[in-house]
Amino acid sequence: VRGWINYFKVGSIKLFLDKFGQWLRHKIRCIIIKQWKKPMTIYRNLMKLNKACKCGFSEEDIFKCANTRLGWYRRSGMNVVNFVISSKILAIQKGERPGLVNPLEYYLKSL
Repeated sequence: VRGWINYFKVGSIKLFLDKFGQWLRHKIRCIIIKQWKKPMTIYRNLMKLNKACKCGFSEEDIFKCANTRLGWYRRSGMNVVNFVISSKILAIQKGERPGLVNPLEYYLKSL
C-alpha cells in the first residue's frame, strides 16, 4: 500500500484513499472473524478484546454478533466488531507482524 500511495501521490487521491481505507479495514475484520470460525471462539475473542479496549458492550450484544446467521462480510460490519476490532487495534505491531497502515494518514503525512 505504501508503494502504491507513493506512486500515485502526484494525483489527488484523498477521497479515494479514505474509502479504500474503510473498505480495507472492513475486509481485514472479515478475515479475522472468519479465522475464528466457530461462534464460541468469536464470542470469547470479542469478549477479551472488549475488556481490554474497554468498549463497554454487553455480553448479550457480543453473543448476538457471534451467533448471528448473517454472512462473514455483514457480520464484520456490525457495530460490535467495528468498535472492538478498531483501527487502533489493527495498527498494533506484534512481533514480526506489521500493523495495518491507514492509507489516508500515510498519504497526508507524505505530502
